[in-house]
Amino acid sequence: MTDPTQDLLPEGLEDRLPQSAAAASRIQRAMLDAMGAHGYDQVRPPLIEFEASMAARMDGVRTRNLFRFVDPKSLRGLALRSDITVQVGRIAATGLADAPRPLRLCYAGQVARIAGDMLDPRRENLQIGAELIGTDSVAAAGEIVALAIEALEAAGAKGISVDFTLPDLVDTLADGSLPLDAQTRAAVRRELDTKDAGGLVDAGGEAYLPLIHAAGPFEEAADKLSAIDASGVLETRITALRQIAEGIKGRARITLDPSERHGFEYQSWLGFTLYADGVRGALGRGGTYCIGGSDEAATGFSLYPEELIEAVKADEQLGDKLFLPLDHDRAAAAKLRAEGWRTVAALSQDDDGKALGCTHVLADGEPSAL
Repeated sequence: MTDPTQDLLPEGLEDRLPQSAAAASRIQRAMLDAMGAHGYDQVRPPLIEFEASMAARMDGVRTRNLFRFVDPKSLRGLALRSDITVQVGRIAATGLADAPRPLRLCYAGQVARIAGDMLDPRRENLQIGAELIGTDSVAAAGEIVALAIEALEAAGAKGISVDFTLPDLVDTLADGSLPLDAQTRAAVRRELDTKDAGGLVDAGGEAYLPLIHAAGPFEEAADKLSAIDASGVLETRITALRQIAEGIKGRARITLDPSERHGFEYQSWLGFTLYADGVRGALGRGGTYCIGGSDEAATGFSLYPEELIEAVKADEQLGDKLFLPLDHDRAAAAKLRAEGWRTVAALSQDDDGKALGCTHVLADGEPSAL
């Protein structure tokens, strides 16, 4: 008796059937083309690397997501990548160390993690992104944010939203007008992440309470943040945010949540999250950071379009199929394929074009509707 469970996939993994696979391929190509048009050259790092090398370039707890195993050749630990960004950083620091800066690179590939979470149980994702290496200036950040929006637009996303944050906000204030010791800083960050006003007061961060309310539509939130910043330590950051927001005005809804740090554990002065109408959850994140191992400044983003793929796959057009009878004109069929037709050749007299999903049949060297 056949075991009905033998073909089940592990939790968080799934097959892509034709409609979904077509949508994924189109979206990946559209995003990479948008990045390439702005001078970003594609790189393709391997799926597996030595664990020690990958972990050294990852920040702390992110290594917990890695699948690990032993290389039978070297007997060293290997890891299946959970993030391509760190691999691009390695490439920039090694194979492209002598390339002129700023260096513009893009990538696309599958990543895997040991476990999903309640909001996103998926354990394998398509990651597509771009990195601008050698600078984290306001101009670089503006280019990266605009490029992320353009990539989503090219993929068909509608109603795009960008939510800005300042990942180093607590440290900046704690070193200046609102001093905190190291232990209290960690507690204040934690309570701000959960937006827990009572917990923030108990943690010794009463002076940070206004940050919880300095969130919302960009202009309003930026004004509230400026009002909080009595000493002016955030002035350059707020000015930078305004410049970046001005560059994307009219292309996306813009919001600001200055104390948000979830997903921005290794970013420096800027972080941003991308959303789109009709798509569940965030489509991607980006920001400024330093490459692990080399400490070179960089700005980039990573898009995870799985939910966008799910949202549009039902409308994905696979294209008309042309049925080729056994005795068809091969030269005519080749010419039509060159013009973009998809052909399905009969393998026996019993093959039925309609049953095989064809919309046309080759007759007298020309397509004829079935």
